[in-house]
Amino acid sequence: MRAKIVAGNWKMNKTLQETEALLAELSAMLPDSQAEVIVAPTFVNLQAAQAALQGSAIQVAAQNMHFAENGAYTGEISADMLLSLGVDIVILGHSERRAYFGEDDALLAKKVKTAITKGMKTIFCFGEELEERKSDKHFEVVESQLKNALFDLDADAWKQIILAYEPVWAIGTGETASPEQAQEMHAFIRKTIADAYNSSIADNVSILYGGSVKPGNAAEIFSKPDVDGGLIGGASLVASDFVEIIKGI
Repeated sequence: MRAKIVAGNWKMNKTLQETEALLAELSAMLPDSQAEVIVAPTFVNLQAAQAALQGSAIQVAAQNMHFAENGAYTGEISADMLLSLGVDIVILGHSERRAYFGEDDALLAKKVKTAITKGMKTIFCFGEELEERKSDKHFEVVESQLKNALFDLDADAWKQIILAYEPVWAIGTGETASPEQAQEMHAFIRKTIADAYNSSIADNVSILYGGSVKPGNAAEIFSKPDVDGGLIGGASLVASDFVEIIKGI
């Protein structure tokens, strides 16, 4: 049975003190849930987050990492650095990394390969732009992103993969794909993986929806058979909102 997951991507938000306060609040309010709960603070607060969540069911993820083990990559973070802090989950391919920092499928394939080789779980993000949706290219775009970054992986590697479909037009805009649109795409993703590998891998990989998930729409989106949870942005920065979203599972 594939995992239900609610992950909070905090992006470039929260100071050290604010991180510790939010995690204390979230830990105190965390509901009894079947879902795995993950938070991804900024790099500089990962160690503090790990310390604050010791003994908690909440897991910590990084928002990005470099593909190289070490070297002259000023400002970058390696897999080994994350693992040395006990962080073994990483978000890769987020639309903001693609849009603002020029990360393409070829680069992301290298990052994913490194994460898998290092034994890390990877939350791999992908999704179409508004114009691609309007021109009915959304299935083509999603298939291409999956194929280019992931389909060279061995079948066993998929045990470490969590997928996060994020229609770019629905991130931070207040717009949300309808539950039916989310289900349609998630079912397509699962079929695409089954065609490339097999139905067992497709049926067991968790596919999250990311795009303006809020307490008011989480339960309906999560109720769809191929939606296994969410990658949450802004709403994960408010403990009460994030908790209500977790309850939606």
